[in-house]
Amino acid sequence: MKSFFESHLWPLKNRLYRFALLWLKDRDKAQDAVQDTMYKGFMQQDYLATIENPTGWMVKTLKHEALQQIREAGRWGALEEIGDLPMEEVEAVDFSRKTQMVFKFIEKLPVRQKEIFFLREVEGLTHKEMATYLELNEGQVKVELHRARKKLKSFLENYGK
Repeated sequence: MKSFFESHLWPLKNRLYRFALLWLKDRDKAQDAVQDTMYKGFMQQDYLATIENPTGWMVKTLKHEALQQIREAGRWGALEEIGDLPMEEVEAVDFSRKTQMVFKFIEKLPVRQKEIFFLREVEGLTHKEMATYLELNEGQVKVELHRARKKLKSFLENYGK
């Protein structure tokens, strides 16, 4: 029989890695943050088995790990400034020019909007799940998602001109 860690927490590692990469923009640092988060989840698995949303706990822990790494690297500033950090080039062999432009436009979004857009469009989370993970209310999530989509639409329309 599988432990709680193996059945509920270990399957989250790829999703957590994508979050960490979004926040840290560095593969090695993202892997370190996920490893630290998984270790903490392993150590707290008895507690996590008793709470309603262990996935939310893992995401919140990962976010704290990412913020700690940013602080330690001396790059700590306003949370909105995190989006201005250099990002590794997307490994795109066959991406069309339009797809590459969409990725560049997504990178220009404010951090909160980028996170929400990513959670909804890539991870497929519901508004309620996103609100839980980001510690916001559902109304704020809906507004930020709408703003992100509106900005992306504007970027794309202006790019074509």
